[in-house]
Amino acid sequence: MIRVVEVTQHYSIKPVLVDVSLEIPAGSRTVIIGPNGMGKTTLLSVMGGVLQPQRGYVEIFGLRRRSSAEIEREIRRRTVYLPDRCWLPKNRTGREFLLSVGALYDIPPERLIDHAERLLKLFDLQRLGDAPIRSYSAGQQKKIALSSALITEATVLLMDEPFSGGLDPAGILALKHLLQRFTANERRTIVLTTPVPELVEEIADHLVILREGRVASNSSIQDLRRQSNGRGSLETILEQMVFPETLENIDAYFAADEA
Repeated sequence: MIRVVEVTQHYSIKPVLVDVSLEIPAGSRTVIIGPNGMGKTTLLSVMGGVLQPQRGYVEIFGLRRRSSAEIEREIRRRTVYLPDRCWLPKNRTGREFLLSVGALYDIPPERLIDHAERLLKLFDLQRLGDAPIRSYSAGQQKKIALSSALITEATVLLMDEPFSGGLDPAGILALKHLLQRFTANERRTIVLTTPVPELVEEIADHLVILREGRVASNSSIQDLRRQSNGRGSLETILEQMVFPETLENIDAYFAADEA
């Protein structure tokens, strides 16, 4: 479904992604995880067509991103990219925003109106649906941004840190179940980023770990469980793989008190 081929991306003299190649299975929920500053957002931006890498390319549905205007339009009709900090039309109402986004994706009007209403109810935004977005709290703005991605009914969802930004426990629960059902029942492909491993086991069936701009691991959750050989929970294994220096620093911090 998604191929990333030898992608290198740098800002000025600082390399952010270095010769990254990977494949995202169709119908999977793939989480890209790693410490802050390791290239997660940059990789997702390249996959979303926002950035043109200095080297390498991305293919979705067998079509190469940014190879031509016609091909890019075809990919964008079937793909949605939601950045962590999404631009929102603050003077428009939440309902107006959702209907406008859905219209861009050619969703039939009757289905679009019904879907917008269901999303507002799901994320507890019904009473704010006809209020301007500028009146929303940070968490409510996160919910309307998520709703704008979901209303597209896109086959591929690329979402940068969708569980951050003030999303409350009810919103987290709703989003987790949506993503699980999208892949189980509709075979949609979901790629999202997170800096922490706590949610991975509940969300993902495939995992990509980035360290220093390179792919440190690219495997299924089942394979990671098999590799653990009973050495602890999946969360513990991920902490050891993603944050080894932090665990060493924790031990050093307490060792100083014991000395």
